[in-house]
Amino acid sequence: MRHLKRTAKLGRQFEHRNAMLANMVCSLIKHRRVTTTLAKAKAVRTVAEKIVTLGKSGTLHDRRLVAARLRQHPRSHFKGTPKQKGATARTAWRENEDVVHILFDKIAPGFKERKGGYTRIIKLGGTEGRWAGERRGDAAQRAILEWVDLPVEEAPEPVKEEKKEEKKEKKTDAAKA
Repeated sequence: MRHLKRTAKLGRQFEHRNAMLANMVCSLIKHRRVTTTLAKAKAVRTVAEKIVTLGKSGTLHDRRLVAARLRQHPRSHFKGTPKQKGATARTAWRENEDVVHILFDKIAPGFKERKGGYTRIIKLGGTEGRWAGERRGDAAQRAILEWVDLPVEEAPEPVKEEKKEEKKEKKTDAAKA
C-alpha cells in the first residue's frame, strides 16, 4: 500500500524518474523556461525549489549536493591546461552548460530575499484550436515551468528571416522603379 506517499510516479521506475527530473531541472536552469506536461511540471517544481534553497547558501557542501542530485560532475575532458589551450572551451562551457555554476552564481543570488515559491507553472490552453493546450498524441495537458523573478532571455531572431524581408523589399522597390 502507498499510504502517505506523495511522490508522483509519472509511469516510470525510480531511477528513470529521478534521471528525468534531474534533466528537466538542468534544462530549467540553462534555459529559464521549460514546456512539458502539467504532471511533470508539478513534479519538477518541488525538485527545482529544493535545489534553489540549497543554492542560496552557496557552501561547498551544498554545491556538491546539487551536483550529485542533478548528476552534473566536474568536467575534465578539456585538453590543455587552464591557462593555455583549453581555457576558452572551459570558460564557454562553464558559462553556458555548467548548471551548478549557473545556479549558484546567477540564479540563486536573485532569490536571496525570497523565502520560497521560486517557480511558476502556466497552463497552456485557449481557444486557438482543438489541440491548443493538449499534446496531440495523448491529449496530456501542457504547461510552462519558469522562474518567477528572473527575466526570460528571448532568443534572437534568425538572420534568414531578416534576409527574406530585405529581398522582398528589394523586389518591391525594383518593381516600382
